[in-house]
Amino acid sequence: MNKMTLDADVIMARATPLAHQQAHEIQPFGHLVRMPIALSEITCTESVESLNQLVADTIALRDLYKKHHWQAAGPTFYQLHLLFDKHADEQTELVDSIAERIQLLGGVSIAMAHDVAERTLIPRPPKGREATPVQISRLLHAHEIVLKEARAMAGRAAEGGDDGTNDLLVSDVIRRNELQVWFLAEHVVDVPLVRA
Repeated sequence: MNKMTLDADVIMARATPLAHQQAHEIQPFGHLVRMPIALSEITCTESVESLNQLVADTIALRDLYKKHHWQAAGPTFYQLHLLFDKHADEQTELVDSIAERIQLLGGVSIAMAHDVAERTLIPRPPKGREATPVQISRLLHAHEIVLKEARAMAGRAAEGGDDGTNDLLVSDVIRRNELQVWFLAEHVVDVPLVRA
């Protein structure tokens, strides 16, 4: 074997994907890694636990929006199709922010659908299509669950000195969900369409 053939074999070995690897988890779920962020372990543990509940419920809310986005019907179809998709995207941004906060606190964020389904407090809708007012009512109820949780969590985070979590909850989660509630609720106000 000459040097060029040997060099080609080495390059080929480096370019081959190392697929199907397996190993032990580097951090089990529920185990906290201490981060140098000047917060007590108790505070970090409590915030991680609360935020994981919020991740589950925010993912469930986002998925509820996507379901209704695909299954909208009726004279307001176009407007609600767009609104539901916009709100789903905004909930995706919240999921990312919450999950990153969990990691920053030294925890592990839940991420998989079956874990979300086991943990969420948001009631599961039927698989079929529902009338628009029912879709909106489901979304409003889901928002109310998230807002109630987020407010309680923000208070606990503030008491524990976890200003970062408190800020995320108040500035992002609560304000975004309140705004989405407003946009939704106005669609189920019973007002005349043409004459007052």
